[in-house]
Amino acid sequence: MAQVIADRRDVDFVLHEQIGQVDHDSFAEFNKKTIDLIVSEARNLAIKEILPTFKEGDEQGCTLENGKVRVPESFKRAWRLLCEGEWLAMCDDPAVGGQGMPRTVGSAALEYMVGANSAFMLYYGMTHGAAKLVEAFGDDTQKRLYLKKMFSGEWGGTMLLTEPEAGSDVGALTTTAQKNADGTYTLSGSKIFISAGEHDLCDNIIHPVLARIPGAPPGTRGISLFLVPKFLVNDDGSLGDFNNVVCTGLEKKMGIHGNATASLSLGDKGPCIGTLLGEENKGMPAMFQMMNEARAFVGLQGFAVASASYMYALEYARTRIQGRHLTAGKDAGAQSVPIIQHPDVKRQLLNMKAYTEGMRSLVYYYAWCNDVVHTTDDKALKADTAAMVEVLTPVVKGYITDKALEVCSHGIQVYGGYGYVSEYPVEQLMRDARIFMIYEGTNGIQAMDLLGRKLSMNQGRAFQYFISCMKKTITEFSGVSGVEELCASVSHAVSRLEELAQVIGTRSRSDQALNAYAFAHPFLEVTGDVCFAWMHLWRAGIAAPRLAKKTGSLDRDAVAKTAAKNKDAAFYAGQMATARFFINTLLPATYGRMDAIMAGDSCVEDMQDVSFGTK
Repeated sequence: MAQVIADRRDVDFVLHEQIGQVDHDSFAEFNKKTIDLIVSEARNLAIKEILPTFKEGDEQGCTLENGKVRVPESFKRAWRLLCEGEWLAMCDDPAVGGQGMPRTVGSAALEYMVGANSAFMLYYGMTHGAAKLVEAFGDDTQKRLYLKKMFSGEWGGTMLLTEPEAGSDVGALTTTAQKNADGTYTLSGSKIFISAGEHDLCDNIIHPVLARIPGAPPGTRGISLFLVPKFLVNDDGSLGDFNNVVCTGLEKKMGIHGNATASLSLGDKGPCIGTLLGEENKGMPAMFQMMNEARAFVGLQGFAVASASYMYALEYARTRIQGRHLTAGKDAGAQSVPIIQHPDVKRQLLNMKAYTEGMRSLVYYYAWCNDVVHTTDDKALKADTAAMVEVLTPVVKGYITDKALEVCSHGIQVYGGYGYVSEYPVEQLMRDARIFMIYEGTNGIQAMDLLGRKLSMNQGRAFQYFISCMKKTITEFSGVSGVEELCASVSHAVSRLEELAQVIGTRSRSDQALNAYAFAHPFLEVTGDVCFAWMHLWRAGIAAPRLAKKTGSLDRDAVAKTAAKNKDAAFYAGQMATARFFINTLLPATYGRMDAIMAGDSCVEDMQDVSFGTK
């Protein structure tokens, strides 16, 4: 079975032909040759070192003994190589040990690594997220003691948010932090569902912890953020005593078995000491400042796993011989053919391709927007692009992970019965993918965020900028031969979305708010549908003239003849066909969902608890 994870030609297309790189002095060294080398090295690490841990990590899982967690043995070599290659801080400031590469390039590298083993790469994701919190809110001492060791992977990181009675409702947490005379805090409480909460990959694990100082205001207004190391850190950076962060259990999960999802007790066995990270009672704003990165990483996880499932299914469909061609009729001498030649299998593969490539374009574009925000001196552009990041975050996290599960389900279906057994990788990919819809705020919360915050952000200007960017692409390609009809279709979809956003946004701020929020997730879905139509139109608008140059004509027969013997022509023809499939075959179903949201049937509001059923 081919071990490809991602379509390198498509990765290069998005990096170099569609999205491109932000033109800034800080990225001057990252020319095409350098970028291609980085992606190749990431691919090599993913396939040769991380991918071999995929099945073993799933089968062995993590073990807990006397409060200590052991990860699958194969993870240790992969982690060492990941750290030695300085991949953990590839897009971060060189001043803190980073490589300073564009986030678009980092997204391509991560696509391979996460697609190889998402459970393993969660240790990366949690460590990087915790390090970014220290970078953003740490004082000079915290940065000196923790930052470089976290960005190097010498020390790990997590985020301690969830409690048994405080999941999505973080304001209900009960963990306390009592201030000591020396300015430190003694923490007491329990946290659950902590990814990478305890493990033996690193000498120390640094836990950013949300807790409440006695006397603080109730709810989220009274939550502070603390830095709590597994082992106390001396002023010279050496490790001190164990800090009484005790792992009391590991969750037995549907997937991601190689990642330790821990229950942690703070202070039960002795004092647990932390230092304030940022300001008192400002823990939630600090956390949410970093939440975009966390949610974007979850979206990338969903995309990378979907990409791997698609590539496995594609290879299988090309090599699995079963059934005669549909046009063979009753010809007794007809040979069985690869299943990719059967229309329904081909349809499913095209569905997988359309969503996976839409994901890649959106994930890389989201990264590009972040690069703009971090480099531009144009205040208006910075503000508009930062607003675009905010609007796209629930789409990247919510819509992509929803569709990733669908892609993985199609992957199993293409394999048939073999897809359902553990001999092949697609069943594990689907199990691993299921958690992404729950991580970092469920997709229902992402939908509520889009409706409740992002539609009205900056008096509606943020969402309108998103609309205007899609319209700009439509205008840009409206005169390109071969995509005129696609432009018209996407233009119609964007106009419908713009109208719908105004209607449901107004409804959400009225006495019909409950009705509006009952349609929040469908609204997220149609927003994602239109966003992907935009991405595919963008792709087709670039591919069409390149294909015409190679074939001399966009005539169907001319394209087929040239594509059969020219790989570039085949790729561009595939872009055109995939765009047509998404825009002409999948997008029309979006209008039905739009109609339903517009109609606003009150069935969800009207349904009473007792009417759902009885014992």
